[in-house]
Amino acid sequence: MGLKKPTMRDIAKAVGTSAVTVSKALAGKPGMSEKLRGRILRKAEEMGYHYAGRTSLPAPEHLDIGILIPDRYFQEESFYSVIYKKLILKLSEYGHFGLLEILKAGDEASLTLPNLVRSGRAQGLILLGEPTKAYYRMTSQTDIPKVFLDFYDEQGKADCVVGDNSYGSYRLTSHLIRRGHTRIGFVGNRRATGSIMDRYLGFYRAMLVNNLPVREEWILNDREEGDSLIEEPRLPENLPTAFVCNCDLTARMMIEALNRRGLRVPEDISVTGFDDFTGGQEVLPALSTFRVDMDTMVDLAVKSMVERCSGVDRPFKRVVVSGMPIYRDSERALNGEP
Repeated sequence: MGLKKPTMRDIAKAVGTSAVTVSKALAGKPGMSEKLRGRILRKAEEMGYHYAGRTSLPAPEHLDIGILIPDRYFQEESFYSVIYKKLILKLSEYGHFGLLEILKAGDEASLTLPNLVRSGRAQGLILLGEPTKAYYRMTSQTDIPKVFLDFYDEQGKADCVVGDNSYGSYRLTSHLIRRGHTRIGFVGNRRATGSIMDRYLGFYRAMLVNNLPVREEWILNDREEGDSLIEEPRLPENLPTAFVCNCDLTARMMIEALNRRGLRVPEDISVTGFDDFTGGQEVLPALSTFRVDMDTMVDLAVKSMVERCSGVDRPFKRVVVSGMPIYRDSERALNGEP
C-alpha cells in the first residue's frame, strides 16, 4: 500500500496554524505575512503536497465547524436550539460536522476565546445568537472564518445572515393601521439585541409614514438589557388598541397579562408577535405574526462558511432573508375591513 497523501490539515498541524490559512497560502490569497506564507509553502513541499497552481483549490472536505451560542439563549426548545439543530443537519448534508460550544457568561465577560478556536479544533465558527458587542468584535480579530447568524455588525469582519426584522415589523404594524388602529404600542427592550432594535425601527417607520404618534408610555420592556429571559411586561393604566410584540413568546405573555386585567384579545385589544415560533406552547387566540425563514437562513450561513473555508476572498456581506406575515386571530379590524 502507498503512503497516505498529506492534506492541508496535516500541513496546518505541522506549521501550527489553521487549514484555512494553509488554503489561502497555497492559493496565493492575501491576509497573512509573507514569512508565514513562506513557511507554509516550504512545509507543503517538504511533505510532498502537490497543488495545481494558486488560483483554484477545491472546497475543503469534512470541515469541523464550531457553533457558538451564548448560554442565555440555549434553553430547551428555544428559537436558537431549533436553529442549531437545523445547522447540524445542513452541515451534515454538505459532508461537514458541527461542534457545539456554549458560551458561558464568565467567558463572555472576560473576553475569553472559545475553546474550539483556542484549541484549533474548528476550521470555522458560526456565532448564533448575539453575544456582547465587545465579545463578537474580539472574535473578529482572529483569522478563523466566521459567520454571524441572526445578528450583524459593520465592524465584525464576518459574513452575516439575518431575517428581515425591520420590514417584517413594518408589515405587521402597517396591517394594523390599515385595519383602523391608530393607537399602537411596541413590546420589547429596544437595547437588548440588534434584532429587537430593528423590529422596533420597523414599527416606528410604519407609525411615522402614517403620521401617527409613538407614545413612550406604550413602549414596554419585556427583558433586561443583555438578558434573554422574557419577563411579563408592566401594563400602563391607559392602553392603546393594539400592541406589536418583538417575538411570539413575548406576545403570549402579553396576552396573559391582558387577560388578568380582564381584557380580551382581540375583542378589547389586538396583539401581534414575530418569528412564528412559540416554543411548542399553544397560544390562544392564534397569533398573527411574521414567519422567519429559518431554513434559508441556515442554508446561506453554511454555504457562506464553506466558501470562506475554501479561501474565497471577497468583501464581507450581510444577507437579509425575507419572511412572510401570517394573519390569524389575535388582532381585529376597527374599521370593518375584513
